[in-house]
This record gives sequence, structure tokens and C-alpha cells, in this order.
Amino acid sequence: MTSWRKKAWESLTLDRSGYFDTLTRVLKPYAVFIIGAFADLMPKGLYARALIIIIAPIVVLESVVAFVFMERHWQAVTRRLSEATARDISALIQIYEMYPGKKNHQNLIKMARNQLNLSMQVLPDAELPPARPKPFFDLLDRALSREISRHVKRPFWIDTVGQSRHVEIRVRTKDAVVRFIATRKQTYASNSHIFLLWMVGSSVILLTVAILFLRNQIRPILRLSHAAEAFGKGRPIPEGFRPRGAREVRQAAVAFIEMQKRITTHVEQRTAMLAGVSHDLRTILTRFKLELAFMGDTPEVASLRSDVNEMQHMLEDYLSFAKGDEGEVAHPTNLPALLNEIAQDWSVYDVKIDLKFRKGGKDLIVHLKRNAFKRAITNLVSNAARFGTHIVIRAATEQRWVRIEISDNGPGIPEDERDNVFRPFYRIDHARNQDESSTGLGMAIARDIVRGHGGNITLGDSSMGGLRAIISIPL
Repeated sequence: MTSWRKKAWESLTLDRSGYFDTLTRVLKPYAVFIIGAFADLMPKGLYARALIIIIAPIVVLESVVAFVFMERHWQAVTRRLSEATARDISALIQIYEMYPGKKNHQNLIKMARNQLNLSMQVLPDAELPPARPKPFFDLLDRALSREISRHVKRPFWIDTVGQSRHVEIRVRTKDAVVRFIATRKQTYASNSHIFLLWMVGSSVILLTVAILFLRNQIRPILRLSHAAEAFGKGRPIPEGFRPRGAREVRQAAVAFIEMQKRITTHVEQRTAMLAGVSHDLRTILTRFKLELAFMGDTPEVASLRSDVNEMQHMLEDYLSFAKGDEGEVAHPTNLPALLNEIAQDWSVYDVKIDLKFRKGGKDLIVHLKRNAFKRAITNLVSNAARFGTHIVIRAATEQRWVRIEISDNGPGIPEDERDNVFRPFYRIDHARNQDESSTGLGMAIARDIVRGHGGNITLGDSSMGGLRAIISIPL
């Protein structure tokens, strides 16, 4: 390749590369949008996706079979039937022209009716009707017209639309118009509906079997999902749950049961150990209090008594954090009654708490571990009361969730610190952490309890200028 040709080829290659790069940049957003829209339209459930996996090949296969049948068999049969009818008409026209006379014509009409199943009529001095519009599905019209043109070779007019069960054909001869009426099945493969009925019927049977089979296969997966969800929310596993279904589903169910047993055993052992530690430490603290009670009211004794009280408070917090909400069974709980109880408990401390319920919140029954959930809300109310003078608690339902908001008019928490306050023993150095007796576990305990119910706690800005804690738990 000469140098100038090489340079021209390189220039063309670069231009083509740049063109494709530009085209890619332009079309990429549209492709991403189309793919995203298609993904959004696709079903998300395993049952629906499995049905599509089964239905799609059946639909494609039957579409191909129907196309091949219509394209090959149906058209071929229609063409042969039309050709036979055209040959019969051609033979009758030739006989009509070879043997003129009214008597011969009557014999010819009888022969056409008895031997060829064609209704024949001679119309002297008539003209062919004007051409009619073609039917939408003009397979018969095209096939019959082509065969009559090939075999009869005379001016003609056909009507394949007027009468649903008959086809009318008129042929122009020298002295008359010969009218033929044939049944549609003589010229058209009219039994194709039987094939379609068989195809649709077999498809319905296959789909019914597939749906029943898939339902039986999906049901164990749903049971396993419900059991895992109940265990994650701290609720008892549904009665009668056991490994069922296909081998892989059984293996997953067995693994889940083993995991649940190990977690339960671990929690029971930890709870028993903490109960023993709690009992021993509380006994020692009780002895300290008794000994301090006999030592008088000196400043030193008062300081020691304060330290012992603080130690007991810290011990209770540690044990509550370590124990969590284990050991308690969830029951249907009247949430408004629980919030009213918390508000009454805090009314003795001159804390103003307003309760507001909306969207069916006044008669809301939720499956809760009542004591643990009360402790979580109490911790949030305690945190709000420590830094604010006015607290508002709102409860409402949002679709399949319960939303509880605890707002105050305190100094609030900076946005970059809101995730950190849920860490155990974490304290921040501003106005919301001036109480040195706090162990830094209240918020962590509250979040653990709420997450044990399958929900979560988030923090935001209150409309009163302080902090807003949002509890979301599933119904």
C-alpha cells in the first residue's frame, strides 16, 4: 500500500472511530433508559419470573409453529384448492363455449351442480360488476385470482367477502357472463381453527401444570422467608415449619434451623451469665449501701453514696444493653395505650409531653415485645427530656409501617454526629452531653430493640428547633 493510500486509510479509520464514539455517547443515555424501563417492568418475584421462563419458550415455539403452518401448509392447501376450483370452472367454460344452446346449458348446469358441487348460472348480455375492495386477509382472494387468471384466461370478477360461507366467481364470455358459486371450503383451507384450538388447548394444559408445580415449589421458599422474617423481628417461628420442597430449599431450611438454634443457645447462655453477674454485683452494691447507712451523714459518706448510686445506674445500663430484648415474647400491643402510659410516667417529673395520633393511630395494634419497646421509647423520651422542656410524640401508619416521632425543643445534634450517638459508650462534647452520669448506652439500647422488631431509628431536625427521633417498625 502506497503512502498516500495508507494515510487516507488511517484518516478514514480515525474518522470512523470518532463517529462511533460520538454515536455511542449519544445513544448510551437512551440505551440506559430503555434497559432501566424494561427492568422496572419485569416482575420482581421468583414465582412470576419462573412463570416467564416457562411461558416465554412456549409462546415462541408456538408462534414459530403457527407461522410455519400458516406459511407452508395453510397457503399450500389453499392454493391447491383454488387451483382445483379454477380448473373446474375453466372446463365448464370451455364446454359452454363448445356446445351452445339452451338445452346444453341446462345439462351443463346440472353437471356442475351434481358432479363438481358448483352452482352455475348464465347471465346473457350482462356485464362484470365493478371491482370490490380487497379483504384485510386476502390470502383466498389472491390465490383464487391467480389460479383463475392462469387457467380460465378470461375477464373475471370474484367476491370472497360478501357471503361468509360461499365464494362468487363471474367469468365474461363472448355472449354472456357465467356466474359460479362455490362453497368456501372448496377453495380455502378453513379447518385451520382446529389446529389453533389444539395448540391453545395444549398450551393451557401445559401452563396449568406449570403454575400448579411452581406454586408447590415456591410455597416452601415463602415459608422459609416468613420464618426468617419472624425470627429477625424477635417473633416466634410459625408453627409447623419444617424443611420442605426441593433439595436446595430443604438444605437452606435446615441451615436456617441450625442457625436459629445456635443463636438461641448463645443468647440463653449469655442471658444466664448476665443474670448471675447482675445478682452478684447487686448483692455487693446492696452491702455497700447498708454499710454507708451506718456510717452517718458526713460529706465523705454522701460522696461515696453518690458513687454507689451512679455505679448501680451504670450497671443497670450495661446489663440492659447486653441483654437487649431477649427472653420476652412479642404479643399484640395497643400502641396508643403504651405511649399514654409512658407520658403518664414522665408527668411526675414535670415534663410536658403531647401525644398526637393520625391516620388510624388511635386504635393501632402492633405485635411488640411490650416491655422492651417501652424501654426503647423511654430512652428516647429521657434523652429528649434531659435537653428540652417540651416533647411531642406522634404516631401514624404509612402503608405497612408504623411511624413514631419523638421531637423536642432542645439544642439538637449536629448532622455529622447523628450516626455516632448510636454507638455504644459514645459521647459528644456539646450541650446534649453535659450529663456526666450518662453511660452513652441509651440510644444504642433503643436502636437494638427497634431493630429487633424489624425496624430502625433515624434522627432529624425537629420543627421545634431540636432533635426528632423517628422509629419505623413493620406492622
